[in-house]
Amino acid sequence: MADNFDEMNGFDGAVREPYSMVDHWLQANTTEELKQKSEKAELLFRRLGITFSVYGDDASSERLIPFDIIPRIIGASEWRRLAAGIEQRVRALNAFMYDIYHRQEILKAKLIPEHLIVHNEAFLTEMIGVNPAGGVYSHIVGTDLVRTGPDEFFVLEDNTRTPSGVSYMLENRETMMQLFPELFSRQSIAPVENYPEALRETLVSVAPQNLDDDPTIAVLTPGIHNSAYYEHSFLADQMGAELVEARDLIVADGTLQMKTTRGLKRVDVLYKRIDDDFLDPLVFRSDSVLGVPGLFELYRAGRVTLANAPGTGIADDKSIYTYVPKIIEFYTGRSAILKNVKTYDCSDKQELSYVLENLSELVVKQVHGSGGYGMLVGPTSSQAEIDDFRDKLRAKPNNYIAQPTLALSTCPTLVESGVAPRHVDLRPFVLVGDKIQLTPGGLTRVALREGSLVVNSSQGGGTKDTWVIEE
Repeated sequence: MADNFDEMNGFDGAVREPYSMVDHWLQANTTEELKQKSEKAELLFRRLGITFSVYGDDASSERLIPFDIIPRIIGASEWRRLAAGIEQRVRALNAFMYDIYHRQEILKAKLIPEHLIVHNEAFLTEMIGVNPAGGVYSHIVGTDLVRTGPDEFFVLEDNTRTPSGVSYMLENRETMMQLFPELFSRQSIAPVENYPEALRETLVSVAPQNLDDDPTIAVLTPGIHNSAYYEHSFLADQMGAELVEARDLIVADGTLQMKTTRGLKRVDVLYKRIDDDFLDPLVFRSDSVLGVPGLFELYRAGRVTLANAPGTGIADDKSIYTYVPKIIEFYTGRSAILKNVKTYDCSDKQELSYVLENLSELVVKQVHGSGGYGMLVGPTSSQAEIDDFRDKLRAKPNNYIAQPTLALSTCPTLVESGVAPRHVDLRPFVLVGDKIQLTPGGLTRVALREGSLVVNSSQGGGTKDTWVIEE
């Protein structure tokens, strides 16, 4: 029996039903034929300019994200359970954010230590008492999931600030449909291409009240040097929205105005893809050139909607993650459908002691880290790397959490030697406005290096198209 659950071959090597068609397809194609298709896919991505930036990379700041042409398959019943768990989680986290910036009932109930909130850099005191449109804080959420068995799914983290990757999900599907139309004709695969329309619909639903015409939507980007700039421009184009930088915006006459060749035009909903610190130099970082002076005061007054809202980082902070099951039960009255990964809080002396003694078996992450940076994967690290991290933990234990190394599921992946299993995770995307909408599937990220558990594109990972098979 295999140590890791393979999503095509299970534990025992027998092809699972959702993968039966993919299994036949792989058997009907040689490795050389698959590689030729993979080269065509890469050519399509190059023509589209689908790249991401790697900060601090002297060799090349722009990279093409690797794309694997073997799709990841999720059965209809599997997806229904995931969708129910994700929706429950998103509802609870939005309720948590409303509470934490208003009455703070969950702190009064002593379900979360107060210091984890009030001393958390992700908690914005400027948001206390602010009522976002529709009571929604995180309009776009990316929930990172991993699988360890046929019915075992775990949430790794909740991305409630500025989740990225949806453009890859959409372009992966477009590429697969161009390369393998025959596969789509053989079975019913849930569509993902309506995401931009659903995103626009969501943003319109949370526009300020009493507008005299249709709301104007804009996407705020830091600019072309940002790692996700392709996605910013892609989504603006797909939604029919304006792509703007701070220099294109001004607060005038009590509204947010966009500079155009025909003069100023009011902006009602701003999908911001910049960090809160840079949003408004009059309120946050005074040296910010990425934000708009006076923007936050407009937002507080309800004259413009910001998506996602400032201060949403408190819901996806890794120190809060361990309390999410309690958060779900507190606000929904029900137990969490999807499990958390067991997490050790390194600010706790006893838990820190355990972590220090078992570093070679654990994954250690920075509380405010992202993108696979600043983390230790114990089982794949050298003794020198482990010793170095031990010093970091002792110096700043509050900066870290630790988790057991899960036996992540694998999916068949095309590599240099042929088709081989590689570890994957999944980021479904959720839209929250006057209703909650989930795109079937999401972005599958794959660790292309044999044995690697790090799927981030910045750390050498790639992506796959994710197919939810409809009944």
